[in-house]
Parts: sequence; structure tokens; C-alpha cells
Amino acid sequence: MDLFESPESAPAPAPLADRIRPRSLEEFLGQGHLLGPGKILRKAIEAGELHSMILWGPPGSGKTTLALLLARVSGAHFVTFSAVLSGVKEIRQVIAEAEAVRARTGTRTILFVDEIHRFNKAQQDAFLPHVEKGTITLIGATTENPSFEVISPLLSRCRVYVLEPLGEDDLLTLLGRALTNAESGLGAFKAEVGGDALRSIARSANGDARSALNILELAVMLTPAGPDGVRHVIEGAIREASQRKALLYDKAGEEHYSLISALHKSLRDSDPDASLYWLARMLESGEDPLYVARRLVRFASEDVGNADPLALQLTLAAKDAYHFLGSPEGELALAQATLYLACAPKSNAVYVAFGEAQQDVHDKPTEPVPLHLRNAPTGLMAHLGYGKGYQYAHDAPEALVDQEHLPDALKGRIYYRPTDRGLEAEIAQRLARWRNWRQAHRGAR
Repeated sequence: MDLFESPESAPAPAPLADRIRPRSLEEFLGQGHLLGPGKILRKAIEAGELHSMILWGPPGSGKTTLALLLARVSGAHFVTFSAVLSGVKEIRQVIAEAEAVRARTGTRTILFVDEIHRFNKAQQDAFLPHVEKGTITLIGATTENPSFEVISPLLSRCRVYVLEPLGEDDLLTLLGRALTNAESGLGAFKAEVGGDALRSIARSANGDARSALNILELAVMLTPAGPDGVRHVIEGAIREASQRKALLYDKAGEEHYSLISALHKSLRDSDPDASLYWLARMLESGEDPLYVARRLVRFASEDVGNADPLALQLTLAAKDAYHFLGSPEGELALAQATLYLACAPKSNAVYVAFGEAQQDVHDKPTEPVPLHLRNAPTGLMAHLGYGKGYQYAHDAPEALVDQEHLPDALKGRIYYRPTDRGLEAEIAQRLARWRNWRQAHRGAR
């Protein structure tokens, strides 16, 4: 073979994360709540009661590795299936193969479906009869909440197991194994990585074993061997390999809603520091800043309201500023609005009042507008009494008049109850004074 030939006989080595997968449950790190002694999944495995399941957890938490181990322990025929690359046609082929293997050897088939949330309803439906008959034992892996992404009939036939991000100590153990494993790890490179550097990798990986191993492998590859033949990996190589922290985020799934909920609740509880953190976390993770801006505008009306009407103006200005500046400059305007909202007096009185008014619109009879509130642009309408008896407030002392503005079925109904916080305290006093005046005026008649 010359320099220009393609070395087809020498495929690229598998990534480190694939090469050092655990070969037994004892080597598996993390998920003690499922695989620890006496825990639910461990007991099922030891009893030989393998069943269809959905493994739900963040990237790098061990979903694929666990599925491989389950197949090895049970002695089942294992088939990997990608929801990204396959469809119903491929599902039928896999089922036919599973039936043939079962008829020929009596061995059951474990069908591992990675990213099962990417299958549409029809594709997921195709699994149902075969899971029910026991033709296949389905193990689906997903990073997104199966309640949203997996159809109910399939979900009811599977147990859902929630995998957690790996802890820092587990990641350190994993990195140590990779460094010393000469057969399939990095032991042949004679790399030395200090404890602080390893902890830096573990923190950057954010619970993701694959990410941690990728960072370690790249850092070792970036470090040349010294005169002693040892690669002394320093913090600089770790930072270069890490590039930026791997933040867990899915713009349409559970983490999206969890983070916006954390931001909203931190704002509502007047915690500017937590609010700023969750804002930064969302933006750094790739969230659309204009989505965040819309939520801030909504919060200004829903949770601040008339306690500080300036909040709505400021959030709209922040939205316009981001439109004008873009990232990253415009993100500072969102941070300003976030801090303002967190520090503003809070009131949901507008939100509650509008909700009650909407409910009455749905529940109460649709009565006509009272005649005295109607306009009378024609003689006929005036003859019919439109506008008759209407009192023009500007002609009255202090612009106060005593007339009913609601339909008969809702007379006396009060929706808006201002709080005693911020500007609403003044509004509350004003409304109380007006309402007392009207009550006294009616009592005197």
C-alpha cells in the first residue's frame, strides 16, 4: 500500500467510551437506586425476569451500556435499532429475524431502540403486538420524558426506569479506569493526570460519562510525550479539550420546561441571584433568547402587574433591545429585565381578576349591554333608550358617579382586588375610597 491508498483494512478505533464499557453489572457505575443490592432492576435480573422497559435518563448515564449488560446476563439475542435511521420496514425485518431465532434456538431477542422518542406514533404502534406476544423484549432509551414522547399503549407495556447523571466520584472512578486500562483504555499512552485535573473533567462533563471520557481522551492526545515517555496532562490541555461545559438541555422536552419553571419561580420569590443563574443557564444551553423575552413580558403582567407597571415597559424594551442588538450584547438587556422583575413588588391581582372575568363570561348568561351604557348615534336608537340616564363622569365632583356598569346577573361583582404592595397599595386605597362613596351614596337614596 502506498501513501495514496485508502487503508480500508484498518478501520478507525472505536471511541474510548465504547472500548471500555463495563463487562458485568459489578463494573457498572452509578444507578445504585436501580442496580444496588436488593433494588428493583437488580432483583429482576437475578430472578431472570427480564421485561420490556424504557430507560429514561440524560446523555452518558449508561442507557446503552445497561441494555448490553442485560442482554449478556440473560443470554438473549441482542439487536440494536436506531430510531433516527430506521422505519416500519426495518421494524418488520427485525421482528421476522426475532421469530426465526426463537423458532430455531428458543432464544428470545432483546430489541434495543436508541432514541425511541424520535419514532412517530405509527412506528411505535408497530412494536405493540410483538411486545405483547413476547416475540421481542423491548428496551427503549430516551433522554426525554416518555410521558410526552412514548404512546400510552406502548408505555403501559413497559416499565419505566429513570437513570440519573453520574456523580463526580463515579466519574473519577471511570476516568481512573480509562487511564490505567492498557488493553482498551489509555494505559498504553502512559498518561499522568493530576487529581485536580481529573476533577475538572468530572465537573465539565456534568454527569455525562461519555463526555468525560471524550475530554480525557482528547486531552491525552493533545499532550505530547515527555523525554521520559510520559504524557503529563495539564489543566490547559483539559480546558482546550473541554471547550465549554456540556449543559443538559432539550428545547422541546422536560428540561426546557424545568428550567423555565425554575426561572419563573425564582422571579416570583424575589430571588435575583437564582433568577440570573437560571437565565444564564438557559441562554448558555442554546435557548432562543426571544422565547425568554416573551416569558419575562408575561411575568411582568402575571406576577408583578400593577404593583409596578413599569415592569411591563421594561420587559418590552428588553425584547426590543435584543431584537436590535442580537447575541451576545442583547442578552444584557434580558439580564437587566430579569433583575428588575426579581426585585419588583409582586402582585397577581391582574391575573386573578382577568381569570375570574373570563370564567363569568363562560359560566354566566350572555346579557345585553345595559341601555345607559350604549351609544346612540341614530335617532331611532335614542328613541329606544340607548344611552338614556348615562352620567358623564367628568361633569361630576371628583369625577365620581353612581351607576351600574355590569349586567344585572353580575351586579356588585368585584374582580380586581389590589394587594398592599408597590403601587397597588395606592390603587387599593383609591378603589376603597370610590367604592365606599358609591355604597354611601346608594344607601342615602
